[in-house]
Amino acid sequence: MSKPFDMELFLTTVLTGSCATRQRHLRQAKLIQAEISERWQLETPWAWQRKHVTWFLEQRLAGRCAATRYYYLLTVRLLARRLEKPWVFKCQATI
Repeated sequence: MSKPFDMELFLTTVLTGSCATRQRHLRQAKLIQAEISERWQLETPWAWQRKHVTWFLEQRLAGRCAATRYYYLLTVRLLARRLEKPWVFKCQATI
């Protein structure tokens, strides 16, 4: 029996800011993980490729307001930093 992936432990080293900001990033990262896991059966961020995250940003957030897309983009940048990936995503949100 395996333990579920702990997103909070995974992001601990890159989370900064106020408590509310850290909680928002954790909540959003867990949602990103759940959506990618449901679509591609990839349980941990270590298995993700850039295309999976791009799919989430472009397809799953398509109907959301610009501010929401921007905040998810910030969370994705934290995930990429933690994974030590050189991923760059365009900010399609204009606030």
